Amino acid sequence: MPIPRRHLFALASLAAAGLPGCTSMLGAPSPTLTLDMSDGTQLFVRRWLAVSGMPKGVVQIVHGSAEHSARYDRFAQHLNRAGWLVYADDHRGHGNTRVRSGALGDAGPDAWNKFVTDEKALNDCVAAQHPGLKVFMLGHSMGSFIAQDYAARYGNTLAGVVLSGSNGVLENADQTVAAVKDLAKANPLGPSPVLASAFEAFNKPFTGKPGPEWLSRDPVEVQKYKDDLACGFVFNNALVADFFAGLRDLWNPANEARIPKNLPFYVLSGDKDPVGGNTAGLQVLLANYKRYGITDVAYKFYPGARHEILNETNRDEVEADIIGWLDAKRA
Repeated sequence: MPIPRRHLFALASLAAAGLPGCTSMLGAPSPTLTLDMSDGTQLFVRRWLAVSGMPKGVVQIVHGSAEHSARYDRFAQHLNRAGWLVYADDHRGHGNTRVRSGALGDAGPDAWNKFVTDEKALNDCVAAQHPGLKVFMLGHSMGSFIAQDYAARYGNTLAGVVLSGSNGVLENADQTVAAVKDLAKANPLGPSPVLASAFEAFNKPFTGKPGPEWLSRDPVEVQKYKDDLACGFVFNNALVADFFAGLRDLWNPANEARIPKNLPFYVLSGDKDPVGGNTAGLQVLLANYKRYGITDVAYKFYPGARHEILNETNRDEVEADIIGWLDAKRA
């Protein structure tokens, strides 16, 4: 005899209650939850569960640098209408997840590895709350790098990975990591000039001056970013050092080759996205995945689009492409 759906939710809640910090309430679920991590950090999580009928699966969104999970609300609602549940945390030092000094841009010690293991804790929570549903990860920008690293460490917990605004190479990796580590040793909590100067360089082709126009061709979306006090902040030196060390290590062939060969990937980018070198860095990533024997890798580059393809002028096309891929891979 099939179990009524309302009882399945109750069983999922009981299963989730067995995980530290993973709590769920019977009845109407809260749109947010907090995961209590082993080091005392409270990881803030948003979830979008407004799906009519039986969900197709779960999309775990991993946001980018100097932003937060609420910026994915429009896309998450679109996923809900298409039958997909959605979860997304605020990374340490972002949004509502604060550590150490409490400042945006301060993610605490060993930040990169904790970004990745936080996603594993959230994945465990999602699996407990929604047993039997496949979980796909969508990472944007810095979140796409976290997703790449996650795939190498925990790829068997995912049904597929979507990478948005990504890259596949860190030029002069050892020298870059050494330089940012020196800054971190001298002034760990001081504002880092490194990413700030990179963002300025990203914007020069579009306006010739500093600004966030490199994110999107849509001036309304650019203005939203400018007006959001939880966006565009500077990382401290310690976080930048951890970030670049994380990039160097995730693209170490010995680590990258650990990605399960049958894990599907969908790589998406604007062809004017400076983060991926106008797709040059993504060509490296795609070639590496082929060399490692990963068998299911699709990609699409959008002409004229910039970094935040989910906030671009052709976002309807991007959303439809992602949902179409998810629907195809859930079978």
